[in-house]
Amino acid sequence: MKAFRKSGHSPDYVLITTFFLLVVFGLVMLASASSYLGKTRFDDAYYYLKHQLLHGLLIGCIGFFAGYFIYYRTYQKWTVPLLLVTLGLLLLVFTSFGLASGGAERWLKFGSISFQPAELMKITYIIYLAAWLSNNKMNRGKNFYEGFMPFLVISSIIGIILILQPATSTVAILLGSGLVMYFLHGAPWKYILGAILLGAFGLALLVLTTPYRFERVFGFLKYSSHEEGIGYHLNQSLIAIGSGQILGTGYGQSTAKIKFLPDPIADSIFAVIGQELGFIGSAGLVVVFGFLIVKIFWLAKNFRDSFGRLVLIGFGTIIAGQAFMHMAAISGVVPLTGVPLPFISFGGTALAVFMTMAGIIANISKYS
Repeated sequence: MKAFRKSGHSPDYVLITTFFLLVVFGLVMLASASSYLGKTRFDDAYYYLKHQLLHGLLIGCIGFFAGYFIYYRTYQKWTVPLLLVTLGLLLLVFTSFGLASGGAERWLKFGSISFQPAELMKITYIIYLAAWLSNNKMNRGKNFYEGFMPFLVISSIIGIILILQPATSTVAILLGSGLVMYFLHGAPWKYILGAILLGAFGLALLVLTTPYRFERVFGFLKYSSHEEGIGYHLNQSLIAIGSGQILGTGYGQSTAKIKFLPDPIADSIFAVIGQELGFIGSAGLVVVFGFLIVKIFWLAKNFRDSFGRLVLIGFGTIIAGQAFMHMAAISGVVPLTGVPLPFISFGGTALAVFMTMAGIIANISKYS
């Protein structure tokens, strides 16, 4: 295939504008969701907003512009080193550099800098898999030994390391996105069904053998009978969303974020949005996410270069999967997962990673 010219053309400004609107909306809602928490913990109502601006938005802007200006096919040369570095960072979490919080070891801390390497894997795994699948010298789409087995091995290694942290939801989102890429690249149905069955078996085994995972699933199934115990989080989320009714209680007027919602700035931020902005605001956010995802996949559908198309599919699926998992969990559709809402929830690493993805997507759009 003839290589694309590196000059390209104008990017998809509709995509860029949508990304920008989500980031701004996230900062606005974080200012509201975190005000009481910041005031009581640090005597600064804007503490968490300032943290997000400095450790999320600032680094995210650097990542966005780097992704926007670096020709996307450059990453093909660096996929293996990038993946190995990220794997190394994941393993460092279990050393003295790791920082535990809430019973999980997901952070690395170097001096005053802390971040989640699992978030970085959402970029490096997708880019690696896109380069690996688009290698025309190998029949990785349909050959069992050249395609399916290596795909399972590398995905399993990453999955096991993440589960040990534990970061089960990240595993589901990440490896699910990889499976979508593999399927849309031309993998036979039997490979996809085989991978789904293996994943379902592994997940069921994890739930049955780890008490806190079992409690989450049990709490989801019986939440109405355990309002003060394992069903508390979901019950309070549903109450907050329901009390917002059609138009909401008004910006900054959520009462659930003050006394009732666990982690209103991250895991429960969609419930705050539902209470303050009502059904109209919540539905509007769902529509914006839906539009963004359709736009990314439409761009992928019409993209000629296999590597670029697969990167778009991978990033689009991660954004779709994570947004759905967060909103569905808070709305009682799936068990609670602790997954942040992309571009919205508090978390510097997550915001920086999603903004970097946005920059890479914008770069790819210049060569469509």
